[in-house]
Amino acid sequence: MRSDVKIDKSVQSTSSTVPEQSLTTILAQTVKTGIIKSNLLAMFAGLTLALFINDYSPLEKIPEIILAMIGSALVIGAAGAFNNLYDRDIDSIMERTKNRPTVTGALQPKTVLLLGIIMSVVGLVSLAFTTPLAALFGLLGLFFYVVPYTMWTKRHTIYNTEVGSISGAMPPLIGWAAITTDLMHPALLGLFVIMVLWQMPHFYAIAIRKYDDYKAANVPMLPVVKGFKRTYIQTNIYLIALIASSFLFITFSIGIMLVALILSIAWLILSIVGYKKMTTKKWATTMFIFSLNHLTILFATIIVYSFIGSTFL
Repeated sequence: MRSDVKIDKSVQSTSSTVPEQSLTTILAQTVKTGIIKSNLLAMFAGLTLALFINDYSPLEKIPEIILAMIGSALVIGAAGAFNNLYDRDIDSIMERTKNRPTVTGALQPKTVLLLGIIMSVVGLVSLAFTTPLAALFGLLGLFFYVVPYTMWTKRHTIYNTEVGSISGAMPPLIGWAAITTDLMHPALLGLFVIMVLWQMPHFYAIAIRKYDDYKAANVPMLPVVKGFKRTYIQTNIYLIALIASSFLFITFSIGIMLVALILSIAWLILSIVGYKKMTTKKWATTMFIFSLNHLTILFATIIVYSFIGSTFL
């Protein structure tokens, strides 16, 4: 049965052209379910990696796996809710975000705040039932995304992407810590470093694709402040670092190292060749699409390899 949320009268003038949406859709947009799904893939990569390296069968850790998935989803969703709540002023300016529930008034600020708090608490408690370290990583991810990124650097410096990448790299650490508190394995460092480095070319591409939006909202994304050429150069620097970080997997699996290496080299070649042959916007779109494929293929490979190893070997 469809359940529609009424628009508050105070925002009727700004949302009169927005079609009515179901409560499920409104909540999904508020907590950013797309981001939850992609980050759960990263979390599960860290989790399955920990299972394999520490010789655990998935059947031995079913409660931890379930709690890690629930806790991670809730904490990531809470971060999205807080971000939408704080950014509703600039979101109202940008074309791609102007219909978010926090902008249209489909959800009141107090409701979003309460939702974020409840999701944070329940999510962190769920992670704590796996290990306190997993809950700590969840808290750090939430904190870095909401305070240093959303409330400070996003509006004040071109290095907002670098700061936000710390939060974005927490999911694999959460997954790993849900199984073991041993943080010394190089493969775990590889997951974290790759997640940090991957985010820069990915979000630079988004910033170019949505250049007009960010410029209108006065958000200091790198291409807005420093231009496309600087963004291209910086993208390639991070891609070279991403190539080098692939070798962190060498002590874990030559195969996974090669997958990470080949994907990263291909990304750099695409960047260099594409920039010469394509318009800037088309180059950014191509880079964005490849970034999604890069991470999906790499993490899927890690998950399948680790799951088969922990289950059958």
